Amino acid sequence: MDSEDDFMSDPPSGDEIDFDEGTQDSDIGSLGGDYDHDHDGGFGYEKDILANPQKPFEVDYRVLSPKEIQMHQERQFQEVSSIIELPPEQTAILLRYMRWNKEKLIESYMDNPEQVLESAGLGATVDPSPKTETVKGFTCDICYEDDPAMQTYAMKCGHRYCVDCYSHYLTQKVKQEGEAARIECPYDGCHRIVDSKSLRLLVDQNVQDRYEVLLTRTYVDDKDNLKWCPAPECEYAVECSVKKRDLNRVVPTVRCALEHSFCFGCTLADHRPAPCSLVKMWLKKCEDDSETSNWISANTKECPKCHSTIEKNGGCNHMTCRKCKHEFCWMCMGPWSEHGTSWYNCNRFEEKSGADARDAQARSRHSLERYLHYYNRYANHEQSAKLDKDLWVKTEKKMTSLQSQSNMSWIEVQFLDTASKALLACRQTLKWTYAFAFYLERNNMTEIFEDNQKDLEMAVENLSQMFEKPVTELGSLKVEILDKTTYCNRRREILLSDTAENLKKGTGCIRGH
Repeated sequence: MDSEDDFMSDPPSGDEIDFDEGTQDSDIGSLGGDYDHDHDGGFGYEKDILANPQKPFEVDYRVLSPKEIQMHQERQFQEVSSIIELPPEQTAILLRYMRWNKEKLIESYMDNPEQVLESAGLGATVDPSPKTETVKGFTCDICYEDDPAMQTYAMKCGHRYCVDCYSHYLTQKVKQEGEAARIECPYDGCHRIVDSKSLRLLVDQNVQDRYEVLLTRTYVDDKDNLKWCPAPECEYAVECSVKKRDLNRVVPTVRCALEHSFCFGCTLADHRPAPCSLVKMWLKKCEDDSETSNWISANTKECPKCHSTIEKNGGCNHMTCRKCKHEFCWMCMGPWSEHGTSWYNCNRFEEKSGADARDAQARSRHSLERYLHYYNRYANHEQSAKLDKDLWVKTEKKMTSLQSQSNMSWIEVQFLDTASKALLACRQTLKWTYAFAFYLERNNMTEIFEDNQKDLEMAVENLSQMFEKPVTELGSLKVEILDKTTYCNRRREILLSDTAENLKKGTGCIRGH
């Protein structure tokens, strides 16, 4: 994707992460109360929510249920319908065609209503009041039935079919093809859109329910400030005002009503502090064969004569190319004939060709070693997070055991639940700090970042060790575990806050690739 607003695009030229001051968000989740819709059909935020203090790494967002989304659509239908004086079901088609831009729709319709209706699929009217009816001498063009008592239906375009065929057509479109917003008349070449009133008249309740679900999904998909939670079976959507162009300076992490946390920009799991563009580059680097190429560069060389790739498979530095039979020195890449029999006294190291080869080899090795340094730590925290999660499943049994062996209530043993959640969150953050650090240039800010990273890492390891103690020791460690949990959460907040502020100010730089 080449769009300037593409949130997965590469960072700006010059390798600096450039930021403007923008809207922040907080993990306000699903909150009750009324909300106002803004000028472009958004849900808006309550003023008291916006007034709440936020951490630098948080963003404003709102969690919405399918019912709330449906209610908001209905309000827009009624509002615009009263202005342009069209039935709500036709207004719905126009709004979806205009991607919910009410102002643009009203202005365009007032200027040229015929053109807008035609473009949206609500063109010429033949039958002003469509309804099911029997038509004398009618033959259905789909099933070719001509029963005089057969019920038929035609929209305002006048293309009439028997009710059974029309119903089957709409059912197939909705249930099998997953269409809803732009279902066209069955007549070949007619682009009139089937409205909700016609559909409800022709299909059963099961199809209608699926139709409404698809329309709701279309609404969310059409709006840049709305996204579905990516968790399996989750039915909630999230509204967030962060723009695609801001995603190099903000990591908009949100959480649905079921506590599924994800990045609003790319819908991946929480990857703070790394912006989406760096996450994309890092995952690509980890998944493709670029590191295999680095390994080949670090462990192989090209024949100086025919440039065939040669791998050293023994200790001797006297190499003979199998392809062209050229003999050369593995150390300096110079002709072997100039080395006599004392290769270890090679006096060709300083030759330009030999020096270049050694420099290239050193750079390749250094690049590989640097990548592995960050990748191994990234992968280690990813694996540790999985183990910590598995440990929590076992610890639930420990909580039950601790309750039965001590005078603690079930509420009192919940400190283990708190510690478990802190470990998972901190491991997730630490994992992405190494991907983030891989792309950072060395400067004073990098030193501060690594100090924060080290402090968090040490705190997490200490808490993890306490968390793994036998159940007989957990009761006596309660205060210490709670203190360490608080400390871990605080160190995580400090790291994320400091990094988020630097990203917004543009004081961080990434390495060019």
